Amino acid sequence: MNNACFASGGIGGMKRAVTALMIILHLAGGSLCAVSTGSAAGEQAKTRPYDVAAYVWPAYQFKDERWNQIFKQGIGEWEIIRECKPGFPGHEQPNVPLWGYEDESDPKVMEKKIATAVKYGVNVFIYDWYWYDNQPFLEKGINDGFLKAKNCQDIQFYLMWANHNGGSAWDKKKSTKFFWPGAVDRATFDTVVDRVISRYMSQPNYYKIDGKPVFSVYELSTLIKGLGGVEQTKDALASFRSKVKAAGFPDLHLQTILWGRIPASISQVPGDKTQSRNNTVTTLGIDSLTSYQWVHSVSPKGPYSGWADRAVGQWSGWAKEFSIPYFPHVSVGWDTNPRRNAYVAGTIVERSPERFQAALESARQHVDQHGLHRLITVNAWNEWSEGSSLEPDERYGYKFLEAVKSVFGADGLGGGKN
Repeated sequence: MNNACFASGGIGGMKRAVTALMIILHLAGGSLCAVSTGSAAGEQAKTRPYDVAAYVWPAYQFKDERWNQIFKQGIGEWEIIRECKPGFPGHEQPNVPLWGYEDESDPKVMEKKIATAVKYGVNVFIYDWYWYDNQPFLEKGINDGFLKAKNCQDIQFYLMWANHNGGSAWDKKKSTKFFWPGAVDRATFDTVVDRVISRYMSQPNYYKIDGKPVFSVYELSTLIKGLGGVEQTKDALASFRSKVKAAGFPDLHLQTILWGRIPASISQVPGDKTQSRNNTVTTLGIDSLTSYQWVHSVSPKGPYSGWADRAVGQWSGWAKEFSIPYFPHVSVGWDTNPRRNAYVAGTIVERSPERFQAALESARQHVDQHGLHRLITVNAWNEWSEGSSLEPDERYGYKFLEAVKSVFGADGLGGGKN
């Protein structure tokens, strides 16, 4: 979207620009989220001090041909969610969704989920977005479900490029054998960038910080490997920024996930041979860090409360290690046994909405104390196969969502009195 179109020509110019954009997206096979007058997403972006952003794992869509090679019942990972058995007394399996096993590529389904998220104070979805074998993967959830929902404008969204390796590793039944590398070369990177800008950043409710569309990268090390090194990655990301500016935005806000796969590199200061992860992110022009899951930095052992304390305790150290902001992250839980044929230890136990709420309070305090843009990320809206979901289930109902509302309020103003 070129913002210059809206700067001139008044209301008539705006209408013509929107119409032109809709035609372009239609011809390109894309979708434009319905523009509603005085939309909640647009208004809240101006007024709410806290943005609560939940990751969306697009595993619950029924019409992706490659996904259905793995999950042959045609219902995505719901197949393994409902088949999971408890591994010990008190093990919280299976997790049964209160809404049933729904298709997230259905806009009617997503209308309910959007309305629920907004009601409880989740105002941003971060979509896990994939590109394998030179084509998108699991895009129908966002394209056909989310973006075609009538109330799409009530919530903001951005993309996290989940550029890890994929393929048969998702297949617990070992009925398939194929591998999709997450690393891409420069030509593929440019194709990805063009798609992201034209199809997603052009949406009116794409999430921005200071007017800059946010784009997150899951594995920075994999990106560097595919592009051939730090310098080559620096050049590719600079090109990405230029394209975003050419599309009419002031700049790009580039985010990456903080975990052990951020490599250290030497300083850009002549003569300084010190290696650090901060050198890498500053050289590449990364604007901010956050986490995807606590498990990436804290081993998943024992009760939730101890796991949360260890995770939250890392934030102050990262504030010192890095010269760019770290947006605090809170995870709902961790249990990957739906993906296992036999019980595997490393499951978080004794999780509760109250303990989750305490971690959210810590995140709120962190952004306030450090003067950050008030973004908090949460794993996840729907990571059912990893035991980390805000969506209501038969065990807890809406209590994890109620915890979000208690800390941040439905309108992000805090206090939970909405």
